[in-house]
Amino acid sequence: VQLQASGGGLVRPGGSLKLSCEASARAYKESAMGWFREAPGKEREFVAGISWSRGTTIYADFVKGRFTISRDNAKNTVFLQMNSLKLEDTAVYFCAADITRQYSVVPRTYEYDYWGQGTQVTVSS
Repeated sequence: VQLQASGGGLVRPGGSLKLSCEASARAYKESAMGWFREAPGKEREFVAGISWSRGTTIYADFVKGRFTISRDNAKNTVFLQMNSLKLEDTAVYFCAADITRQYSVVPRTYEYDYWGQGTQVTVSS
């Protein structure tokens, strides 16, 4: 089971980045997918999630209207488009798969079974 996150980098405040997470079929098929982040000295927190069926999405309040999660089921890949980035968005971003949930998606970290290695996003002027 593998999840490979990519797309992180250094960006100025107000800029954009698009993260990608390619997963093995075992992790991706019929799984809810989520993005989380972990800033230095802080706990890992939920950012966005998307269900397998219908593509239902949920977002943390602090990214609503700025970030968009999507998935390409033909490529076993989930994306996180991040716009209007702020200094406080600086963190390592992780993708994760909840293989027990097909029809919904939840923000709880402990519900996710498989995790990628993380990609660094740094917002700095």
